[in-house]
Amino acid sequence: MTIEINGYKINYKITGESERTLVILQGWGTKLEVYDSIANYVKDGYRVVQFDMPGFGGSDEPRESWDVDGYVDFFIDFMKALGIMHATLLGHSYGGRVIIKLANRENLPFTINNIILVDAAGIKAKLTGKQKRKVRRYKILKKIVSWKPIHAMFPELIDDWKSRQGSADYRNASPRMKECMVKAINEDLTELLPGIRQEVLLIWGDADTATPLSDGKLMEKLIPNNGLVVLSPAGHFSFLEQPTVFRNVIRSYLGVK
Repeated sequence: MTIEINGYKINYKITGESERTLVILQGWGTKLEVYDSIANYVKDGYRVVQFDMPGFGGSDEPRESWDVDGYVDFFIDFMKALGIMHATLLGHSYGGRVIIKLANRENLPFTINNIILVDAAGIKAKLTGKQKRKVRRYKILKKIVSWKPIHAMFPELIDDWKSRQGSADYRNASPRMKECMVKAINEDLTELLPGIRQEVLLIWGDADTATPLSDGKLMEKLIPNNGLVVLSPAGHFSFLEQPTVFRNVIRSYLGVK
C-alpha cells in the first residue's frame, strides 16, 4: 500500500488486527519486508505497521538532505496520517536512532506506550589512534584526487578508489542519502538516553560490529527503565540470526500468547 505524506509517496503495510499497535522503524537502507518475521511473531496480539522511510525501499527520497530530526518530523506526520494515537515502537539500527530523538520530544500528538530497541544506533563511536590516522590520510588523499588536473591524469584509477571508500551502506546510497547518512552518524545521542521516559527493551547481538554490544550496555546504563537481552551468536540483524529466541523474547515481552 502507499500513502502520500507531505508530497512523498510512502510504502507501508499493516499486518494483524488488534486495539494494540506496534510500529516498526527500519534500519538504514533496508526494505520493510526485512521485518516481516517480526510482524508475523506478534500479529496475533498486535496490529503491526511497517513502512519504508523516505529514501528507503519503495518510498520517495527526501527532496533535501535530512538529519535525524527531519525523519522524526516525518514520522510524527506519518502517525497522524494513519490516525495512530497509542503505540509500541520497535526500532532496528537507524530506526532506534529516530526513536531516541522522538522519545525526547515534548507534546507528541500520540502516546509511546513502550519501546523495543534492536541493535540500535545512536552512540557515536570513539575513534582509536589508528582510526584517526586513517581518517586523516583519507582526507588528505581526497583533497589530492579531487584536484582536477590530477583527476584528468588518472580518471579511472581515481574513480575506482572513490567507489571503494566508506561502508557498504554508504557506497550503495544515492548522493542525497549519503548526505543524510553523514548527518546521522556524526550526531551522538548519548546525552538523550536519560531523557527516555518509557520502558525500554534492548535486544542485541553479541557479535554486532555495526552497533557493538558496548553500545547496548551503555544504553542499559543510561536509560532509566530498561532491560537488556543479548542474543548469541548474532550480529547486527540479531532478529534474523536468532529467530526462535527473538520470537520467544518479543512475544513474552509484549504479552502475546
